[in-house]
Amino acid sequence: MQPVNLRSFKQKVRFNKKALRSFLSKLLREQPRGMDKMAAALEPEIWKEVDCLTCANCCKTMSPTFTKKDIKRISQHFGQTPEAFTKQWLRKDRIGDMLNKTEPCQFLNLQDNKCSIYEIRPLDCSGFPHLPRKRMVDYIHVHKQNIEYCPATYKLVEKMQAAMNG
Repeated sequence: MQPVNLRSFKQKVRFNKKALRSFLSKLLREQPRGMDKMAAALEPEIWKEVDCLTCANCCKTMSPTFTKKDIKRISQHFGQTPEAFTKQWLRKDRIGDMLNKTEPCQFLNLQDNKCSIYEIRPLDCSGFPHLPRKRMVDYIHVHKQNIEYCPATYKLVEKMQAAMNG
C-alpha cells in the first residue's frame, strides 16, 4: 500500500471532479441494478490501496457534526460539562449543527495523523467515509462532496465508473 500523496490526489480531483460528480448524478437518476453489491465488492480493494493514516485529509479539512450524544460522551472523557466542552471546542453552523471551531481538527495529532479521541470519536467520524452503506443511493450526495476530500471515496467512484462504462 502506497502512502497517500495529497498533492497528486488534489490534482486528480481538479481534473476529474466534474466527470465523477456527473457520474454520481447519473447513478442517482438511473439507479442501476447491482450498484450496492458492486460498491460492497469494491470496498475491500479500496482499503488495500488507501491508508488513512498517511492522509487524514478529512480531519485536516472537514469537521464532523457532533450529536448531543457525542458531546455528552466526549465531554465526560475530558471531565467537562457538555456546555463547557461545547464552548471550548465547538461552534454552531448556519443550520444549527455543532462543528469543530478549528481546522485541522483539534483532536488530530499532526505528527502521526492519529485521533487522540479515536475510541470515543463522534459518530460522524466513525462512519466516514460512508462507503459500506446498504443503499448507496442514499449516500450519493455525500459521495459527491467527499470525492474532493477522501481518496477512498474518490477511488470507489472512479472504480464504479470504470466498471459500469467498461
